[in-house]
Amino acid sequence: MRLVLLGPPGAGKGTQAQRLVTKHGLLQLSTGDMLRAAVEAGTPVGLRAKEMMARGELVPDEVVVAIVSRCAQRLHPRRLPAHGAAGARP
Repeated sequence: MRLVLLGPPGAGKGTQAQRLVTKHGLLQLSTGDMLRAAVEAGTPVGLRAKEMMARGELVPDEVVVAIVSRCAQRLHPRRLPAHGAAGARP
């Protein structure tokens, strides 16, 4: 099962994702968590995102897709639900 939960901040994506994790044993990926981790790790794409976030700008799709792609490469391709992605496609 692959699910993508979309919605604005505070819509309950994380709450619903956690319920799916508990009920079905799925893996939850959060683009917000991935962005914060990339910034904390000081990766080139993380530093680019940090500059934009510091200015209060939305991080563009190509930056989010790059961060998500790196994370997905490290994971097994099955069981890959995500929440927070704004409809971006690689």
